[in-house]
Amino acid sequence: MKSKMVLLLPAILGLLWVAPAIAGDHVEAAEEYETDPETGLLKAPGFDTVKNNCTVCHSARLFTSRGYTRKIWLEQIRWMQDTQGLWEFAPEVEEEILDYLETYYPPR
Repeated sequence: MKSKMVLLLPAILGLLWVAPAIAGDHVEAAEEYETDPETGLLKAPGFDTVKNNCTVCHSARLFTSRGYTRKIWLEQIRWMQDTQGLWEFAPEVEEEILDYLETYYPPR
């Protein structure tokens, strides 16, 4: 048991060191915008597009509780398109969705 804790301690300390900086960036972005009471999404640029395209099939909580990179957000969209029946977005709509998610729901 003791050896497992010794191995985990550097990883835990590393998370404690990195997490506040990442979370702080997200908190600062969140403070600039009010939260939509219906969805829990930040009413920031791209909000309407995300609300109209992403909350049709599921709750916004599904993605507000996660934090991904732009690449992973795109992979999630492609997975939904390939397996869940999500429609294809116009390129500018997809970019707006990815910009919003990358900016306001980044990795934590």
